[in-house]
Amino acid sequence: MKPKADHYLDLRGIIPPISLLKVTQMFREMKPNEILEILGRDPDTRTDMFKILPDFAYDLIVMEEMEQDASYRVQVKKRTDIRNK
Repeated sequence: MKPKADHYLDLRGIIPPISLLKVTQMFREMKPNEILEILGRDPDTRTDMFKILPDFAYDLIVMEEMEQDASYRVQVKKRTDIRNK
């Protein structure tokens, strides 16, 4: 059973720089322990989002390919012990 997300971003069809900006903005607005679900198609965005989010700031819950439309689904949970760096 997948956890219910608190926030959703559908990035399918959005160009990578804008996608990464949306992920960053949403993550900043989230409260600790909230879950963000991201749907996307661009493989570079999926890789780059983990480069822009600090490793200590989130837990990866789900990363899966969705074969029906060549997209992916990612869920990340914002940690409670986020340090300011």
